[in-house]
Amino acid sequence: MMKKVLVLLALNCSLGLAYAQIKTPAQLYGNLFEEVQMQKIYPDGKTFPDATPRRDPEQIVKEYEALKNKPDFNLADFVHQNFNAPVGSSIIFKTDIKEGIRKHIDTLWNVLLRVADTTKGTSLIPLPHPYIVPGGRFREVYYWDSYFTMLGLEESHRYTVIENIIKNFAYLIDTYGHIPNGNRTYYLSRSQPPFFSLMVELLAKTKGPQTLVTYQSELVKEYRYWMNGSDTLKPGNAFEHVVRLGDGTLLNRYYDASDKPREESYREDVLEAKKSQQKPEEFYRNIRAAAESGWDFSSRWLADGEHLYTIQTTNIAPIDLNSLLYHLETVIAKSYQIKGDKKTASLYLAKAFKRKAAINKYCWNATEGCFADYNWKLKTQSPQISIATAYPLFFMLADMPQAKKVAAIVKGNFLQPGGVATTQLKTGQQWDRPNGWAPLQYIAITGLHNYHLDSLAKLIALRWVKINNDAFEQTGKLMEKYNTENNAAKAGGGEYPLQDGFGWTNGVLLKLMNTYKIKSNEKVLESTL
Repeated sequence: MMKKVLVLLALNCSLGLAYAQIKTPAQLYGNLFEEVQMQKIYPDGKTFPDATPRRDPEQIVKEYEALKNKPDFNLADFVHQNFNAPVGSSIIFKTDIKEGIRKHIDTLWNVLLRVADTTKGTSLIPLPHPYIVPGGRFREVYYWDSYFTMLGLEESHRYTVIENIIKNFAYLIDTYGHIPNGNRTYYLSRSQPPFFSLMVELLAKTKGPQTLVTYQSELVKEYRYWMNGSDTLKPGNAFEHVVRLGDGTLLNRYYDASDKPREESYREDVLEAKKSQQKPEEFYRNIRAAAESGWDFSSRWLADGEHLYTIQTTNIAPIDLNSLLYHLETVIAKSYQIKGDKKTASLYLAKAFKRKAAINKYCWNATEGCFADYNWKLKTQSPQISIATAYPLFFMLADMPQAKKVAAIVKGNFLQPGGVATTQLKTGQQWDRPNGWAPLQYIAITGLHNYHLDSLAKLIALRWVKINNDAFEQTGKLMEKYNTENNAAKAGGGEYPLQDGFGWTNGVLLKLMNTYKIKSNEKVLESTL
């Protein structure tokens, strides 16, 4: 039974020795962990992995094994006696709506600021510097969330907080070989979309270009994590995050080092795996890889575009991930140029040039006029078009004719009264239509702006600001995601209730309000939309 719940801690060189020395909640509590999750002692599967033990975990497990088969044993009582459940990050915060969104966000920066807990037995990984959490059930720092949160921190002139978060991520890279999904032990087996290079560039705006050299070592280490195994990979095969296509082209995919159920969604994964035709370990790997993508979950990853049990994330070379790695390659090249190392700079520029060519060859859909994910197993582009089509515009990988065609797709297929939807399909998953998410609004808006497609960019921005403002005036909160089709309806889907807080929503909203010069309580006129 214990074996079933152990998270894979194979001593993969890319994960580092420190990773192997850390125990996750599933490892600490074994059978107890599985029973708590499968019996749904807590409504949210993330609660127990985040709970704090009231005494030594070994003693708790020993007592559980001694008591569990007795007739009067009550698992819920035992758990509540031995663990303190975590408290949400922003649940205690109340706002005065009359003071406006700007005041709300400025106050929330302090509410969401955290210093890692070091209580023995907790799953939280201590970090050397303070950081911002998203809010609600998300009580730890998250990798790609943090970049979009930083956009607002920059507007609020909180440069020290930005630098502290980057220092924390550099620490995680140096310690574990990569930036995990979040600073929890059960997140160490995967990363998230690699935005570290964008964070370093953001900091360089105030600290100077030498910042790229300061973090060069960590940028290179992150690149090695994502490219591990590429040097010896044969055509037509994949290893960890790397795929080598039949013609020798390298692309990347999302991947998780574990093939066990996610500890934070253990019950959900076990039950869904039973519906799948995949082997359990294959299903778990795919669902974990989708969690690494940040889009957990979406029709992008589903073989039939509808059912979660058909998830095939590891078969897909995503347009967003490969665009991000193109950027990482260019930033590393810049860091060497600043140091005067032209030879190494040229090496990384060549990698970026090859990736750009690969993206255009395998991910550009000339028929539809958009960028699409590439299914390397089926050797064809994915039929599921998403707003991720805007990523090449964000990183200026497209030419002008491509950008105009993408703009037409965005306007015709994704534009909604509240911004842009995530996909075209309604599946009940939270990263599908009608939901809209702050980071994807920003990617689309900025991408369009990069090609002077400003009227559409502004239209999306104003609609997004309006839906944020309307929800704030009704609830006094800013949400994790929004229903872009109906301003009066809540966003839904996914494995947990709608969360408020919310780090990246705050950051993107403040950035857009300043960019388009919208005052705190100013109404966005319907005629402009």
